[in-house]
Amino acid sequence: MMGAGVVTSARVTHDGACVDDIADASPESQSAAVATLLTRPEIEEAFVLSTCNRVEAYVVAPDAAVGQAALEDVFEVVDDDAVYWADHDESLRHLLRVAAGLESVVVGEDQIIGQVRRAYEDARRSGGIGPMLETAVTKAIHVGERARTETAINEGIVSLGSAATALAADDIDGGLEGTTALVVGAGEMGRLAARSLDDAGANEVIVANRTVSHADHVVSELAADGDAVGLEAIDTIVSRAEVVVAATGSIDPVLEAGHLDADDREQVVVDLGQPRDVCPTAASLPSVTVYDLDDLESVTERTREQRADAAADVEAIIDEEFVLLLDQYKRTRADEVIAAMYESAERVKQREVETAISRLEANQGGELTDGQREIVESMADALVSQLLAPPTKSLREAAAEDDWGTINTALQLFDPEFGPESPVSALESESKSKPESESESVSSFGAVDDD
Repeated sequence: MMGAGVVTSARVTHDGACVDDIADASPESQSAAVATLLTRPEIEEAFVLSTCNRVEAYVVAPDAAVGQAALEDVFEVVDDDAVYWADHDESLRHLLRVAAGLESVVVGEDQIIGQVRRAYEDARRSGGIGPMLETAVTKAIHVGERARTETAINEGIVSLGSAATALAADDIDGGLEGTTALVVGAGEMGRLAARSLDDAGANEVIVANRTVSHADHVVSELAADGDAVGLEAIDTIVSRAEVVVAATGSIDPVLEAGHLDADDREQVVVDLGQPRDVCPTAASLPSVTVYDLDDLESVTERTREQRADAAADVEAIIDEEFVLLLDQYKRTRADEVIAAMYESAERVKQREVETAISRLEANQGGELTDGQREIVESMADALVSQLLAPPTKSLREAAAEDDWGTINTALQLFDPEFGPESPVSALESESKSKPESESESVSSFGAVDDD
């Protein structure tokens, strides 16, 4: 059952926080963060999305105050000004925008939808996905897919890797044609950066990674000459590159100032790591220009302007799907209460039917025929259906009008768990309270036969 919970969320993102704030907020893993949230009192569901540009956490709790209290514990290490809080409706709409790419550094970038899928799987394995977040996250993935198939939101620069390439190309006279590039990291971001550098005309792309076989796989996908090396080889190869893009998952910097201070050769270094892959002191070297995630704004702003029309189309999709999402919650909530109501009524009906049949059989001195039983049960079914039709209609109307007070009251009145505490049959109580002659008047019903 979906329950009466509400979604509350908190986030630290590139939109209002710096690289270091995001690094401070980043959990050990998405799964671990979900597991931690589920230990908080009254948290029913949890979902955490952690990327190089955002850390977002969503919880389902009985009310927003409970949800916020749990999230405050998770984000306590981050400066208050860097954390953005959202209530139920805003959280849901924001999640749709994230999956659609409208909240990304590079508007419309494709990686985010895969990252949402992985976060969903991580949360599911940790027990954080229940009915409410299942509906919300799968809806967000659906919106992300629609945005990319029905609009031009992901044409052109579609990743931070391609944005890094564009930034480096702006800084080098003549662009990247004929250059040597070094990519540190062979994960998704490194792979995209290598492809983008290849497409931009780099003559050679070297990929350095802790696991060389992974780097070799990235190189094999490129048209340019390439080489795959281990991270320990950075000392000897970094001086060959005019462009360096660092995108690893390392906790500590993998590029120090000493790696880059080999000679007076001009180098452009783009640090896509979160936390930083390049030691901040490298920026002080006279021959080295270092850019980090905060510096990509110039490229991403151009992309945002170019995709303004497509973004408007995506907003229209989000508006449509957001209404459908809220309607889905309303229908589900109303259907749960209606099902509980009918379940409760069914238990009462069965109890009263069995009592009535027992009394009829006692009065006529033998078992009722199948036809007689069917008449009794049909009458009871008809009574239940007619009596519950008006409240069923009212509950559906209450859901459509956001009258959750009526919905929750009805859920309490018709709680399926009420069964074990149900009173004895009303017919039994009535029989015990009436004189014997009066109770025997029911015996006339026993004359009913198959005709």
